[in-house]
Amino acid sequence: MKQVIREEGARPVKIWTDEIEDQALQQAKNLARLPFIHHNGVALMPDVHAGIGSTVGSVIATEKAVIPAAVGVDIGCGMNAVRLSLKASDLPDSLTNLRHQIEHDVPLGAGGAHRYATTDDAPVSRELRLGFHNHIAPHLGTDLYKKAWEQLGTLGSGNHFIEICIDENDDVWIMLHSGSRGIGNLTGRHFIEKAKREMERWHIHLPDHDLAYLPEGSEHFDDYIQAVSWAQNYAFKNREIMMDAVIAAMQRHIEKAFVITQEAINCHHNYVERENHFGQNLWITRKGAIRARQGDLGIIPGSMGQRSYIVCGKGHHPAYCSCSHGAGRVMSRTEARKRFTLDDLKAQTSGVECRKDDAILDEIPGAYKDIDKVMENQKDLVDVLHVLKQVMCVKGA
Repeated sequence: MKQVIREEGARPVKIWTDEIEDQALQQAKNLARLPFIHHNGVALMPDVHAGIGSTVGSVIATEKAVIPAAVGVDIGCGMNAVRLSLKASDLPDSLTNLRHQIEHDVPLGAGGAHRYATTDDAPVSRELRLGFHNHIAPHLGTDLYKKAWEQLGTLGSGNHFIEICIDENDDVWIMLHSGSRGIGNLTGRHFIEKAKREMERWHIHLPDHDLAYLPEGSEHFDDYIQAVSWAQNYAFKNREIMMDAVIAAMQRHIEKAFVITQEAINCHHNYVERENHFGQNLWITRKGAIRARQGDLGIIPGSMGQRSYIVCGKGHHPAYCSCSHGAGRVMSRTEARKRFTLDDLKAQTSGVECRKDDAILDEIPGAYKDIDKVMENQKDLVDVLHVLKQVMCVKGA
C-alpha cells in the first residue's frame, strides 16, 4: 500500500499507487462517505483512474446495499487465458493469415455480427436460458432474447481483445478480454436508473448521482442481484465460446497438433459478489479489479505493445483480497487521438501482428500506464507466475 487518505466522517481510502488523478481521488472520497461502506474503507488498485461515479480500479465493500453504477454496464467483463502445448517456434513466420482467420471467425465490433443462425443454435445451458426468462425478461422484455444469443461468442469493441502471447519459457498462450455484451449493458443501465429513482423517492442526496444505491430489502435489490448474477454467467460463457473459436482458428493454420496444458483462469473484473471479510458477509464490488485470494490465479494484461502477467493471489485482506485488472488508462480516448499519430501506433506496436489503422488509434500503448510499474506497486497483492509478451492482437474496434 502506498498511501491512505483519512477524512473526518469518512471511511479510509487505501491506495496502491503514488499517482492518482484528482478526479479519481475525489470519486473515491465520495464513496468513502457513504454510510454503508465497510470500516476497512475503499481500496484503490495501482491501475486506478476516473470512471462513472466511482473509479475504475476500485474495490468497494458494502454492508446491506449495492451501487449498480459501480458494477457498471459491462457486467462480468473479464479475462480468459490458456497455455498451449506449443512453443514460439511452432507458430507461422507470419501471423497475418491467422489474425485474419480469427477476425473472420469471431464476430467483432460494438454490435457484433450474428453468431448463431437461430437462438436454438446457441450452446448454452438450460439454466442460462431459464435465467434469462426469470431474471432478465421481467425487466427488459422477451424481445431481447434473440439479441442475447446472437451476441454470445462475440468480442465487442473498445479495449476488448484477443491475443496470442509468448511467455518466458517460449510457451504459447491465448488470452482474451470481453464481457456480457449488449444484454449486460441494458441490464446495468436499467437498474442504475431504478437506483436513481429510489434516491429521489426517499429524498436521499448524494455527492454524485451515479452513486445511487439499492438497499437490501428494497423493491429492486433482489431483482438486481439475480439479474447481475445472470449477466456474469453469460460473460463467462461468452469468453468460453470465443476461446473455442480461437483454438479452432489456430488449428487451421498450425500443422502441429496441440492441446491446452493450463487454463489460467476465467475471471471477472467488473462484478459484485457476496464474500466474507473481517468476519462479516459483505457485498464486494470490483470495478476494474480481480479477486486475488491466497492461491487464486489471475490475469493482468498490459497494453498490446507491452506485456501481460499471470499471477497468483496473496490474499491481502486490506485490499479485500484483490489486485488490479490491467494497466489502466492515463488519458481518454479523445486525448489519445489528439496526441498520437498512426506512425506512433506503428512504432509502439512494433513486433506485434495487429491492425495499425485509425480505428484503433485510441488503444495505442501510450494511452495506458506502464504495466511494469503497476505490477511493482502491487507486490503485496500478487506473485508473478508468468510474463507474457503479445505477438498478435485482435481488437474489437
